[in-house]
Amino acid sequence: MAVDRQEDFVLRTLDERDIRFVRLWFTDVLGYLKSVAVAPAELEGAFAEGIGFDGSAIEGFARVYEADMIAKPDPATFQLLPWRGESPGVGRMFCDILMPDNSPSYADPRWVLKRALSRASDLGFTFYTHPEIEFFLLKEKPEPGVKPQPIDSGGYFDHTPHIIAHDFRRTSIAMLESMGISVEYSHHEGAPGQQEIDLRYADALTTADNIMSFRLVIKEVAIEQGVHASFMPKPFTDHPGSGMHTHMSLFEGDRNVFYEPGAEFQLSKLGRCFIAGLLKHAAEITAVCNQWVNSYKRLWGEAERTAGAGGEAPAYICWGHNNRSALVRVPMYKPHKANATRIEFRSLDSACNPYLAYALILAAGLKGIENDYELPAGAEDDVWALSAAERRALGIDPLPQSLDEAINAMQDSELAAETLGEHVFDFFLRNKRAEWYDYRRQVTEYELNRYLPVL
Repeated sequence: MAVDRQEDFVLRTLDERDIRFVRLWFTDVLGYLKSVAVAPAELEGAFAEGIGFDGSAIEGFARVYEADMIAKPDPATFQLLPWRGESPGVGRMFCDILMPDNSPSYADPRWVLKRALSRASDLGFTFYTHPEIEFFLLKEKPEPGVKPQPIDSGGYFDHTPHIIAHDFRRTSIAMLESMGISVEYSHHEGAPGQQEIDLRYADALTTADNIMSFRLVIKEVAIEQGVHASFMPKPFTDHPGSGMHTHMSLFEGDRNVFYEPGAEFQLSKLGRCFIAGLLKHAAEITAVCNQWVNSYKRLWGEAERTAGAGGEAPAYICWGHNNRSALVRVPMYKPHKANATRIEFRSLDSACNPYLAYALILAAGLKGIENDYELPAGAEDDVWALSAAERRALGIDPLPQSLDEAINAMQDSELAAETLGEHVFDFFLRNKRAEWYDYRRQVTEYELNRYLPVL
């Protein structure tokens, strides 16, 4: 079987390359990377039976009385870790999380995405994604109460002379490419210290695995170069935050079903229904696509501060052709790239759990196709610059304006509950409510500075 060949390839590589340890990776429900190291001698058994661990110690995985879980490595994800330059080397594989009876764990985010992809496959579709990942480079890891300092004062597409900024992306891209993660573009983004690296199109499961690897590579390179990398959605009040705009398309075999020659924007009926599904269910999935209290400072802080000048985080539920103020954008069609029609979903931030976010995005789009949702008229104007009355007249609703609003929208969502599964759905809501309550009770620096001197 193909899986047997993949396992044999991994075992041979370990022997030929003198690999002494293999790190087995998986993520918890919030998207934090977990790792356990095994010796090569143990790996054949791990392929057959997995590695047991205490699931109750992992955020959102299991209760104490059902704690036994199994991490089973996926040999198709094997790569050497390039920053471990010393010999012997270190490899890594992503794992599927199983229950003691070898059934998939309901708490495994990777399984949540696999279920969504399987549903798409039943309809004849493969889901491809291409993320544009933004992040900040800071001079050092900020201590509590100390404001972060970006490594440069550059702006969009600037070629910064700072030695770290100059070398950082090149080194990071070389490491990513050595792990089989293809990079399409990289550049300095709009804020001081802000970078963007775009990964090449891949199926959504590979993309989600690549994003988890990407975050670790970026942080490792930053440590090596004496700086700190952060995927926090909005660390600076007066500068744009970091998003993860994701381009996506559905294929039937080699045919892009979003592409229709001669149609408006070369966008097919199925593509229009997919967008309609994203719009209809956007509020319900926002808590996962933007899962942190700080995420809403990016979405709404930029919209309210700039009114269209500067930040490009979407705050309103609409779509447009080449309109960067819209939640969903249909980029300009490129005639020299056949089959290239795609959709860009722009609210995602780069600190989300990509497995859960892509599962919900796909589910929303498929719901639009299955139920033949009608796509409303596209937004032609800068949505940020419109008045509230003008947006209401156009039928443009806002995204949730806080984590609290997003939780309330998600808790009533049949789509979110069905896609995530009962366990992940319930845990996620409980965890995010606790985060919101903890945030709400804090007395902020803003309040102290504004009120303490005068009240």
